[in-house]
Amino acid sequence: MSGDKMIVKTRKINKATIFFILMINLVLFLYFQNNMITTREITIQSYKLPQVFENYKIVHLTDLHGKSFGKEQKTLVKKIKKAQPDLIVFTGDLVDSRRYNEEHSIKLIKEITEIAPVYYVTGNHEWRSGRFETLEKTLVNSGVKVLRNTSDKIEKQQDEIYIIGIDDPVSYYTINTEKNTVENALDISTKGIPSDGSFKILLAHRPELFDLYSQYNIDLVFSGHAHGGQIRLPFIGGLVAPHQGFLPKYTSGKYMEGNSIMIVNRGLGNSIFPQRLFNRPEIIVVRLIN
Repeated sequence: MSGDKMIVKTRKINKATIFFILMINLVLFLYFQNNMITTREITIQSYKLPQVFENYKIVHLTDLHGKSFGKEQKTLVKKIKKAQPDLIVFTGDLVDSRRYNEEHSIKLIKEITEIAPVYYVTGNHEWRSGRFETLEKTLVNSGVKVLRNTSDKIEKQQDEIYIIGIDDPVSYYTINTEKNTVENALDISTKGIPSDGSFKILLAHRPELFDLYSQYNIDLVFSGHAHGGQIRLPFIGGLVAPHQGFLPKYTSGKYMEGNSIMIVNRGLGNSIFPQRLFNRPEIIVVRLIN
């Protein structure tokens, strides 16, 4: 073989090797983006918080969509345990209506109820699956407190805070229809809660209704649904979110409206679009201080 032919062949091999390495790196990068969980810590200060709840820690989970992180959810459970929460809240889409499978979801629930009390509200996928009635029974039997347009009192020593949970409105219609549904749910669920400055937490799947939540003097809202905008870009944030469309307002982190603060979790799993970019799955740890 002549020298020129050997050079051409070597170049072809080098190009193939480079292409192979690039493809391997791309696959690893995409896997990393979808599966490497981050833990975000947020401190919330409120003068309304009773002193006995100082440094109270809440782990916020959302939008699992039936995904598994490690064998029997060990990777995810390990991170939750490390946070040492006093309370765990889950804001909907535990399962996925398009590929319904409870196995990984229920395994996670059974593990985390051993760590701390768990409160849960529905997302749109629970309702669209048509199987929530049986899922709810399983959750309750596992020790989960399912809040459906109702509230509960969390007591510590002689003081208490209130946690409210509303069903996802699951509407294919207009945002006004959904607002009316949620407004009715909030009217029902906040009845009986003292209006004496008690600290109030709301679990609500959809963040785009934050302006409505804030009208009920809610101190802290936990929400999900937006999947972090699916793809996140510097200086822009999330690109698209359900019920918010392109360049959504609420996708990740802390937001304020009046005297209310909303925490939006990027979620753990995916639904329609299977890939996250610059938007790794997360758990949020909120520490309450006075």
